[in-house]
Amino acid sequence: MTNERAAPPTISEVAAEAGVGRATAARTLGGYGYVSPELRERVLAAAARIGYRANAVARSMSTGVTHTIGVIVADIANPFFGGVVRGISDAARPRGFDALVLSTYEKLSEEVAAADVLMDKRVDGMIIASAALDPASADHILQARARGIPVILVDRVIPGLHLDAVVIDNRTASREAVARLIAAGHRRIGFVWGPPVAERPTRRRDFVDVGAGNLSTDGDRLQGYLDALDDEGIAFDPELVMVGFKNEERAEEEVRRMLALPDPPTALFCTETDAVTGALRAIRGAGLRVGEDVSLIGFDDSSWAAVMEPPLTMIEQPMLALGARAAEALFELIDGEADGVRVHTLETRLIERASVTRPPAS
Repeated sequence: MTNERAAPPTISEVAAEAGVGRATAARTLGGYGYVSPELRERVLAAAARIGYRANAVARSMSTGVTHTIGVIVADIANPFFGGVVRGISDAARPRGFDALVLSTYEKLSEEVAAADVLMDKRVDGMIIASAALDPASADHILQARARGIPVILVDRVIPGLHLDAVVIDNRTASREAVARLIAAGHRRIGFVWGPPVAERPTRRRDFVDVGAGNLSTDGDRLQGYLDALDDEGIAFDPELVMVGFKNEERAEEEVRRMLALPDPPTALFCTETDAVTGALRAIRGAGLRVGEDVSLIGFDDSSWAAVMEPPLTMIEQPMLALGARAAEALFELIDGEADGVRVHTLETRLIERASVTRPPAS
């Protein structure tokens, strides 16, 4: 003989255990309607004693609320997005919400499929780090809005699409980082993680145009680099900007090309983690030393940057705060408390270490 149940406990069994009507048990366990505090406590205690677990799908069908939010990011393995997701989760948990996280690898087709999954799951809202470049490529987001699902953009905006967003000021952060390199005496500064075009533009205006057609983060960081050069009257050299497919291998290839120029860069500004690692490989492959031969500033500070030799000067993004604020903004939309489109801009910080020095005398 076994004590195992053939089926999970039912609402009727919870009601019998608590000594209340089935309707009272259903309202308590479904989270809808009024139940007195005393009866609510009796029902919950009875449910715990007999091991009842609510059917979330059935409850969502009756109440229209799943207490679930969807999160779409480019790459959950990227420490930046990992931090953002943690911030979202930390803010959602006290509200009784779970987060469904999907990774798209910066592929718009994957993002569209992820949005479809979340809409089918009837999530109560979405937070998206979108790969869409304009409203024409953001139809999946417009569909979610049409279904009454609030959407918050995080990390980047979609020009022309008026949605709430939580971002940093990428242009100012880049401008300040490059200004730090200029203040150290550098005039030849490479920009690593530029426009993903096959052929290198020859004019500054063309770089601005292709940058504007890129992700808002990348375009703003390139513009900040150009702003800093303009501030000091330094001529723009297209040979000092990375172009092509964006990955670590391409970053290494482009930095290796820059370092082989007749007048190579004495400093590099790397605007993504993969850009930093690719640049480091190229510098070491050329037999050069970070700090002594080539100064370097990167985006997205991390624990490994602090233990490098030399420790790297980095821009610190408020990853946890970005995620938490995005979740809070989403809950405000879900609760109907938000009024108008809002863009929340959080501050970055330049963490100065030993990878920025004066350029070599030669």
